[in-house]
Amino acid sequence: MLRTLDIRDVLIIDRLTLEFAPGLNVLTGETGAGKSILLDALGFVLGWRGRAELVRSGAAQGEVVAEFDLPPGHAARAVLLEAGFADPDELILRRINTADGRKTAFVNDRRVSTEVLRDLSDTLVELHGQNDDRGLLNPRGHRNLLDSFAGIDLSVIRAAWRAQAQAQSVLTTAQDALMRAQVEEDFLRHAVAELDKLNPEPGEEASLDTRRRAMQGAERIRADVQRAHSALNEGAESAISDALRWLETASDKAEGRLDTSLAALGRALVELGEAQDGIEACLRGLDFRPGDLESLEERLFAIRALARKHSVLADDLGSFADDLRARLAAIDGGTAGLAKLEKALAEAQLAYQREAMVLTKARKSAASRLDKAMAAELAPLKMERAVFTTEVSAGDPGPDGVDAVQFTVATNPGAPSGALNKIASGGELSRFLLALKVCLTANTPGLTMIFDEIDRGVGGATADAVGRRLKALATTAQVLVVTHSPQVAALGGHHWRVEKRVSKGQTLSTVVPLETESRIEEIARMLAGDRVTEAARDAARALLA
Repeated sequence: MLRTLDIRDVLIIDRLTLEFAPGLNVLTGETGAGKSILLDALGFVLGWRGRAELVRSGAAQGEVVAEFDLPPGHAARAVLLEAGFADPDELILRRINTADGRKTAFVNDRRVSTEVLRDLSDTLVELHGQNDDRGLLNPRGHRNLLDSFAGIDLSVIRAAWRAQAQAQSVLTTAQDALMRAQVEEDFLRHAVAELDKLNPEPGEEASLDTRRRAMQGAERIRADVQRAHSALNEGAESAISDALRWLETASDKAEGRLDTSLAALGRALVELGEAQDGIEACLRGLDFRPGDLESLEERLFAIRALARKHSVLADDLGSFADDLRARLAAIDGGTAGLAKLEKALAEAQLAYQREAMVLTKARKSAASRLDKAMAAELAPLKMERAVFTTEVSAGDPGPDGVDAVQFTVATNPGAPSGALNKIASGGELSRFLLALKVCLTANTPGLTMIFDEIDRGVGGATADAVGRRLKALATTAQVLVVTHSPQVAALGGHHWRVEKRVSKGQTLSTVVPLETESRIEEIARMLAGDRVTEAARDAARALLA
């Protein structure tokens, strides 16, 4: 329930605090007095889209604060918990609009996004008028309204829709991949055969290149290495051995003077042997058959040609071949794989269709209940001959089922039915929308319902009937009514008059709570116009009585 609305420096309101009460609250006043400004201010603090700039001329910022009482189990509590708030019994919304256009919102003194405000507003307030800014006249929203009336849980059908869409996506992807693969099947088979025949290994290209360069240089260096080998073998070792033998014979008489020479010759003999071994190893490495170089170059060039052909590195040819084999395997096993995916899609489609049928049945049952509820609501509003019908027909499949829903009316028996806003006159439309609002919000406890001139276009006994239905509705909910109808105003449990005044050259709007005598004067004004007569006062007293 909306408890208080505090407005500071908004449009033509400087300071205003309204304390609302349970039951039927009515706001009256002359046209242009500022009644719509109050609704603009409330919509602003609730995060609704409205006027771009609300700050009163000359003020640095405008501010609106709304306080709500939350009974146990109120839907706003779940929104607050999801947003990270504790579970309060009181809810204070505050929103500021600075002169430069910046807007800041707070919930229980904690800054929040506009999205949180809007989520809360959906559970706190229903604003409704003949212009139907909440969507009752728009057929696109009728299915959601019917689902809300029936308390239908859409999570199951939405999950089935997502599963069907996922299965379709997987199948389509596999079909596209198989189609692309089949287009290049001949190329794949030829390329794999070519790669399998060559069977290149990682690092082989570098190894072959090294061996090739070694073979190419072998002929140029072999002769010199062979001469060196011959020179060493033709007397170097024998000469050193002879010198070493002679010196060893003389060393006993040289008194140590030959020891250094003997050691050096020994080392030279060892080094000479190692040199000979290295030269012989080199000569063995330079030995190859004349056809070896040709065979090596043929393989090296084949590897390089394949790498260029497929635009990959030579060392990556092996992994590239594995990829091509996998694509061929996908083609070979593609038919079986597609059959499995097609079966999965068919199962998902069947599951969705089953849930859609259950949902359609639930909607048709709810439509019948809503039509009966509307018939019961229209009778007290002096429209007992009118027929309201909720049409559930086949629509495009989607996450919310396969049904299209539209509210239609026939104002008289036998008359053709049609859309609300095309069939009903202004006064009839007001009553249809009031009845529909009552039916759709019957199971929403703790909701504050605001009716903005819902009685427009009706008068006399019909206006009295509208007022009595609003009063009956207010026994289980808080109802705020902006009205120009004296019959409706007289039935309010709490009455405020919105009026303008001029202060220091500025036009300001204020709201005055009305007691018995002032209320008589206001209703008499609504009856008589500018000149309030005693007869109008008597009529006002009669209405209030």
